[in-house]
Amino acid sequence: MIFKFLWIFLISMVPLIELRGAIPVSQALGLPLLPSYIICILGNMIPVPFIYLFARKFLEWGQDKKFIGKICSFFLVKGGKAGKKMQEKAGHGLFVALFLFVGIPLPGTGAWTGTLAASLLDMNFKETVLAVLAGVLLAGIIMMAVSFGAVTVIKG
Repeated sequence: MIFKFLWIFLISMVPLIELRGAIPVSQALGLPLLPSYIICILGNMIPVPFIYLFARKFLEWGQDKKFIGKICSFFLVKGGKAGKKMQEKAGHGLFVALFLFVGIPLPGTGAWTGTLAASLLDMNFKETVLAVLAGVLLAGIIMMAVSFGAVTVIKG
């Protein structure tokens, strides 16, 4: 069982998959829902401070490098667009916008993209982490409900 928990912990750290993919995997593995939720939140949040503090610098540095330039440019553009879109819709309510951006589990709207967007917008570090955490908690609740419902229907 420890290996299964470690597996979902690691899955929740992967960009684009995050806890949105890890929670359904936990249910497919037959793990208890609440401990899975907590472990997936921890796994999803560990990269957030590092993304905020270092991702922008790394991407800007790497955008003109031979082997990593295209992927760095892609993430700078994607994060920048997400940030601008969020800022246009939110105005001064960036905290709420970031919370909802991360919290509604749609493709490309997780903690990684939200944190990168906040970093590119020069949002406050503390506000960014709190908004992303709140969003991850919401996304986790939504994914738990969806996963629980799907498992119930399948076993039904």
